[in-house]
Amino acid sequence: MASLFSKIAAFARSPQGRRVTDQVKNAARDPRKRAKAQQMLRKFRGNKH
Repeated sequence: MASLFSKIAAFARSPQGRRVTDQVKNAARDPRKRAKAQQMLRKFRGNKH
């Protein structure tokens, strides 16, 4: 049975995986979404800044 990492790598190479990767990269470039993601990380880490 393939390991979890092997399955993730195979998905990333697939056409669907490439689309998802492109969507994530585009979202990371959006300043509003980036700020929201950083805010969520601070919340999970317990920082209030």
